[in-house]
Amino acid sequence: MITVISGTNRKGSRCRAFAHKYYEFLSELIGKEEVSFLALEDIPQTWLSSAMYEEGGQHPDLTKIQDEYILPADGFVFISPEYNGSFPGVLKLFIDACSVRNYARNFKGKKAALVGVSTGRAGNLRGMSHLAGVLHYLGATTMPNQLPISSIAQLMNTAGEVTHEDTLIVMKKHAQEFAQFVGVLEGVKVR
Repeated sequence: MITVISGTNRKGSRCRAFAHKYYEFLSELIGKEEVSFLALEDIPQTWLSSAMYEEGGQHPDLTKIQDEYILPADGFVFISPEYNGSFPGVLKLFIDACSVRNYARNFKGKKAALVGVSTGRAGNLRGMSHLAGVLHYLGATTMPNQLPISSIAQLMNTAGEVTHEDTLIVMKKHAQEFAQFVGVLEGVKVR
């Protein structure tokens, strides 16, 4: 299973539209039952407390999310907006909170793809580098081809859908490459 994560808790974020489009591409490639979608804006904030760092202190809401989206995953796609020159603090907090319980089973030995989105020109390159460093520390392997997507407001229609054809082509190619990287899409040529 691959989990696609929209890495912000900002309600109505543009990041979510890009993450969901990536989820759709992966679902078409490998089957909807093999891909899950997790938007941090949808998860309850009940897990945020100082007890989350104690063994046995994890809130049941977070345990449920971890059991459904993190532990059974073979790979992750992190779609991360640029916040203050990096990735959102809530994404780091989520990774930290999951890491208290079943530390080695969360990310170690698993593969990850990184997609950065920004309203500016760099597509969150620095944030993807920071996130890759965190994931490497946890034992995950990141796909070398990170995908920066810049000027995202110009790539969407007024309904908030990603419509820019060249961007959709690049995203689909990246999804194919990641499916091959994880080993769930053998023998398909990336175009």
